[in-house]
Amino acid sequence: MDELYSLDYGTIASDPLTSASPINALIFLFKWTAEREGDDPTESGARGPRTGGVYDPEFGEKGGFYAKQVVNNACATLAIVNALGNLPGLQVGQVLQDIFNFGVGMDSWTLGEVLTSSSDLRTIHNSLSPPSAISLDGLDLPKGEAEDAYHFVVYLPIGDTLYELDGLKRHAVNHGTFSENADWLERALAVIQRRIELYPPGSVEFNLQAIRPDPLPILTSSSLPPQLTQTDARELLFAEEAKRKRWEFENALRRHNHLGLAVGLLEALAKASLAAGVSPDGISLWDKTISDSKEKMKVRIAKRREMLAMAGKGGKEAMDLDDL
Repeated sequence: MDELYSLDYGTIASDPLTSASPINALIFLFKWTAEREGDDPTESGARGPRTGGVYDPEFGEKGGFYAKQVVNNACATLAIVNALGNLPGLQVGQVLQDIFNFGVGMDSWTLGEVLTSSSDLRTIHNSLSPPSAISLDGLDLPKGEAEDAYHFVVYLPIGDTLYELDGLKRHAVNHGTFSENADWLERALAVIQRRIELYPPGSVEFNLQAIRPDPLPILTSSSLPPQLTQTDARELLFAEEAKRKRWEFENALRRHNHLGLAVGLLEALAKASLAAGVSPDGISLWDKTISDSKEKMKVRIAKRREMLAMAGKGGKEAMDLDDL
């Protein structure tokens, strides 16, 4: 996958990397809002999203792979799987191959459940989440402002038709056909451009990724595509190798638990600021701060246990624990 920084078809089509490794699908990230993602009736009487296109309820019957999103925070993985499931001749790993084989003939909701039930896929998905050594559940912390919701969808050609696969939509979305001599990518970029124009001017909450075959076999072969020069191939090879090293570092950084580092830095900072101070009873301010904090926590725990015990007996006072 590669990030695209332009919606200009000419720029992308003339990129040497596109010559070495043509784009198979686009994954579009945007800020999701219910008002913008609702349905509109079309002239044909069918229903389609406000963002364009017409629903195709027969997409699965035509041989397409489309899984619905049935759990939260899985849209990126789902977009990739929906894309890979519609790329003919693609060699995938055993986990995905088993899912694709097992899901033949299933409806989109059932396919979504199949993906969610795959322990192997869930392990791969969760492996990119940072580990957490602490849990904030049950602390009754005040809720801050709601975070913006972001969502991933995929655009790709199937036959001579451009489709949008969005796990939150009721069906796959048909964005029309393109002629034999036309490039699906040009139409897809135009559809995405129109979608961006639905947002207020100056909005930048978007990202566009391209799914393409691994270019390394082409770049390291003795036979290059006619549009690709030896100089271009060497530059692309250097960039691809550097990109993979960067990915390896970023994934290691993403999976590492930085809690210990943060606590250590805060502790060192507190020690440095209190090291020279001494309390009236001759104890260092650092030791006194730690001791006082432990005593306060013991009092809070004892009070909470008392109120929970009263709750078990039906005590009214135990119903409000927000101040603990």
